Amino acid sequence: MFKSLTERFDGIFKKLRGQGKLTEKNIQDSLREIRRALLEADVNFKIVKNFINEISKRAVGQEVMKSLTPGHQVVKIVHEQLIHLMGTKNFEVKLPDNRLNKVILVGLQGSGKTTTCSKLANYYRKKSLRPSLVACDIYRPAAVHQLEVLGNQLNIPVFSDIKSKNVIKIAKKALNEADKGSSNFLIFDTAGRLHIDTKLMKQLRDLKKLIKPDYIFFVADAMTGQDAVNVAKEFNNQLEFDGVILTKMDSDARGGAALSIKAVTDKPIVFVGTGEKTTDFEEFHPDRMANRILGMGDVLTLIEKAEETMNLKEAEKLAQKLKKNQFTFTDFLNQLHQIQNMGPIDQLVGMIPGMSKMKNMQVDEKNIKHIEAIIFSMTPREREKPIIINGSRRYRIAKGSGTSIQEVNRLLKQFDQMKKMMRKFKNPKFMKGLKLPF
Repeated sequence: MFKSLTERFDGIFKKLRGQGKLTEKNIQDSLREIRRALLEADVNFKIVKNFINEISKRAVGQEVMKSLTPGHQVVKIVHEQLIHLMGTKNFEVKLPDNRLNKVILVGLQGSGKTTTCSKLANYYRKKSLRPSLVACDIYRPAAVHQLEVLGNQLNIPVFSDIKSKNVIKIAKKALNEADKGSSNFLIFDTAGRLHIDTKLMKQLRDLKKLIKPDYIFFVADAMTGQDAVNVAKEFNNQLEFDGVILTKMDSDARGGAALSIKAVTDKPIVFVGTGEKTTDFEEFHPDRMANRILGMGDVLTLIEKAEETMNLKEAEKLAQKLKKNQFTFTDFLNQLHQIQNMGPIDQLVGMIPGMSKMKNMQVDEKNIKHIEAIIFSMTPREREKPIIINGSRRYRIAKGSGTSIQEVNRLLKQFDQMKKMMRKFKNPKFMKGLKLPF
């Protein structure tokens, strides 16, 4: 996410911070590089022009020139302007649990609406709502089946009527079913359409009139950049929506859509999809996203993800085990799985301040699979007491896991080092020596 832009900004700001005193020429040179970086990230050129002008006004003034740390002041200004560009605060979705809430997802075909329906339902089920999905995409082959499969995987009800080709009738029946009290949150999946298709756009307006939704969200593929922004603008002109959900953000190294869509449509980004799993879905916070773009990490989102996946009682038990030096490979494997449930490892590492700037910092998911294979090849006793793993046992474990004896030795050594470091966890200076085995 924003990898290319982050690397460019890091190089630009490194030059600025390396100079004790800044001149107007230094700043203008840096602004030219920022302009080029934003344009290459596929940000709308008018937005880039306004963005640079605003920074220029502040950066060449006394705020920077007379500062003791002028380079840092420029970074601070860019950070504030990025937040302003994406929205000064996150959009608050209000869905009370004492009434029926209704949300419609709209957008182009292939933008990820159906998958987003399941992610949205899963997200709000964790907040004590009782969601149901409504299959209103009657045109795309297997669209209804896809929604039903996703619903079954999550154990979330799906209302569909494969015999009907009338979206309004399907929606009416779904509303009647919900009135019986089985659900208090309906999510309507609609067919993908172009804004120039007058017949299908009228269908959406009729659907909106019938449902009277609490929110309409436009689902856009972040990888399509300015195409997504332009279509969102046209959609909003014909069917005013409340906010945007950007999908495939994990695959978008540029970030042009995320940086442009609020300024062009005047509608906020509400959620972002960050992976293929139903849990890879998070609220959009402009300030946190600005931090990520500038390589400052995103500790708050990391904590929220941890709180969602980590069991408090299990964490307390683990703390006691660490105190008593009873941390085992079984505990380590459980922790590894919990971390994986939080999302892709490389994304989590990117949320740690400073980590995204480390050029050689690459997290190889294959290494994690190797670690799992090695631990699964151990006997229960070997996992509990790694000290008993001698030469012959190492050979057997390596053979059983499809790895080498060297890899088994490396994991055992790293595990031992990690245990020692984790016992000294309270002292930050010891954390510098902590090397995770992946």
